[in-house]
Amino acid sequence: MNVVCIGGGPAGLYFGILTKLRDPSAEVCVVERNPRGVTHGWSVVFWDDLVRSLRASDPKTASAIMSMANEWYDQQVQIGRRNALPQRARMGGYGYSVGRTTLLQILTDRAESLGVKIDFSAGMVDVSAFPDADLVVAADGVNSRTRTLLAPHLRPAVNPGRNYYIWLGTRKLFNVFTFAFEESTAGWVWLHAYRFSKDYSTVIFECAPETWHGLGLDKMTMEEGLVLLQRLFSSELGGHELINQAGPTGQMMPWLNFVDVTNQRWYHGNVVLMGDAAHTTHFSIGSGTKLAMEDAIWLDRALRAYTALPKALAAYQAERSRVVVARQGEARASTVWFDNIAHHIETDPVHFAYALRTRRQQPSGISWMLHQATQYKAGQVARRWVSNAKRRLQ
Repeated sequence: MNVVCIGGGPAGLYFGILTKLRDPSAEVCVVERNPRGVTHGWSVVFWDDLVRSLRASDPKTASAIMSMANEWYDQQVQIGRRNALPQRARMGGYGYSVGRTTLLQILTDRAESLGVKIDFSAGMVDVSAFPDADLVVAADGVNSRTRTLLAPHLRPAVNPGRNYYIWLGTRKLFNVFTFAFEESTAGWVWLHAYRFSKDYSTVIFECAPETWHGLGLDKMTMEEGLVLLQRLFSSELGGHELINQAGPTGQMMPWLNFVDVTNQRWYHGNVVLMGDAAHTTHFSIGSGTKLAMEDAIWLDRALRAYTALPKALAAYQAERSRVVVARQGEARASTVWFDNIAHHIETDPVHFAYALRTRRQQPSGISWMLHQATQYKAGQVARRWVSNAKRRLQ
């Protein structure tokens, strides 16, 4: 079998590994547009469910990843208000994190040891460049060129989110997964932070567009923006600087809007989508890498179960879309919750932490109805809407 994976992220590399384990005689090539060792982002988080899946699929890769993973315990919520002492609450829990560069190096080494060919610095490629491939796996990310080219067949929906976010690093070691909220002159800004190595933590900052514009972040240079964030979150950072990682082009990572991606079909002919090319989930639930690697696992299982490629691809989509729809529902509920921070944060820190902890369990439409209802000045209408919404939540 001749297999080409477009995209050398976790999904493409791991599927290459599983393909060679399933069929050592297969010709497998991973085509990556960036140079070796160059990637976007700082780190990824995952939990025991992914660890179990990796150990069942390839114990050697799982062992290598866990040997480099950082385990964090507990989650902390901190609410800072102007002219007031910060308020804190704990939420419990634990998980794992690993540097994205480290993860990709582990997967690259394992793939190459099995005979997978990896073509780095390939630039943007088209599926038409692989006419001899029996299977083309498009794991080319949220801005997938493959998905765009096959849009009439795959029927994707790509919807940008409301809030702005930026993915940074710091030498401040957040041993506890931390959510911190600071009230600026233009509204609330918050961070998601966790340690992923002995030297670094990931810090993701997020805010509403009104706050982003109100603080002037849309007009500031990147350096000026980092200084503003360091000043606003000085108590959390403890004097440590924020670091903006240069991407493959050498440019600093910009402020972005999260993009929600779905597809009605995940495959066309011998081309199949995987990872962010097929689906995205908001970073606030930390499932992107987990879902991407599980895509690789389930496509491999489908190819083991069915000799006919169309049946294997249909089985893969049926299984994965069922799982992904549920996880995307949780992610959208989480997105709506963070979109309405100003409403939620007026409670005491314990109630706020509980709402944060359970945010993905709430149907996003009902959460939005509750928020909208509280904005109405006509009290009778508002109370009726809230009452109806609460009954639906029970």
